[in-house]
Amino acid sequence: MNQERLVQDHDDTQAERPWLDLELQDDFDEELEQEVDDARIPAELRALWQERKKSTIDRNFYFRELLRLQSELVKLQDWVRHKGLKVVVLFEGRDSAGKGGVIKRIMQRVNPRTCRAVALPAPSDREKTQWYFQRYVPHLPAAGEIVLFDRSWYNRAGVEKVMGFADDDKVEQFFRDVPEFERMLVRSGILVVKYWFSITDEEQQMRFLMRIHDPIKQWKLSPMDLQSRVRWEQYTKAKETMFERTNIAEAPWFIVEGNDKKRARLNTIAHLLSMIPYEDVPHETVPLPDRVFDPNYERRTLAPELYVPEIY
Repeated sequence: MNQERLVQDHDDTQAERPWLDLELQDDFDEELEQEVDDARIPAELRALWQERKKSTIDRNFYFRELLRLQSELVKLQDWVRHKGLKVVVLFEGRDSAGKGGVIKRIMQRVNPRTCRAVALPAPSDREKTQWYFQRYVPHLPAAGEIVLFDRSWYNRAGVEKVMGFADDDKVEQFFRDVPEFERMLVRSGILVVKYWFSITDEEQQMRFLMRIHDPIKQWKLSPMDLQSRVRWEQYTKAKETMFERTNIAEAPWFIVEGNDKKRARLNTIAHLLSMIPYEDVPHETVPLPDRVFDPNYERRTLAPELYVPEIY
């Protein structure tokens, strides 16, 4: 039903092009800046970049679809609040697979008070002694909330296993516990949606090289990321085991093809919208009150040094 709704909304959007054109022109500066940033190819990589498979999606179509899907996310968020639903979305995948970019586009227009992203740091010494899932529990949603985990408890099946931070006994305990943990979440009324972002070896290499040679992006590259390149095959085996042991009916995995960033963003948002049947929530018309004018009030002139210099 949601898929039919999205198609219908797409047709309706085409009929509203004058409004949409104005919205795109006014609202997508940040997205366009990101596009320009992605196109700043370091000289060392230009030859390799030319050989890379480019996105085949039309740029204008991408922007229009993104805006349309984001407007649907706002409607979905209203419905989640209205019905008191609880939604958890897990974003997993290799380093540089595009998880953060999708989360950013989901968060771009929704209310951050009721839709929030969680990216936990490495566990502290105290947290290492706790029940493994304990540090994730405080971030689970209350009624009316959506929580996006940028990496999640599946760290134990991935980086902790591959890098040796968790021994075989702990990893096996995790695999025995996680299906019941997620079933418990579902029984409590939480919808659990799990995405794995998949990219090829060659695409990850290109994205890592971009980070190495671009000073603006070097902060994205950590020593752990470099080790993930060395241990590509080990991560592949860990991923396959993870799917085999944790793909349960109550919380199945969904794989996102991530080589094309734009398509991955649109596909993920469209799929997430299809996971929750939602309707428009009626809103009362909000009248803008008239401003109160005091004829005896005179606006003070503030000192020039208080103002930010207008360089531009």
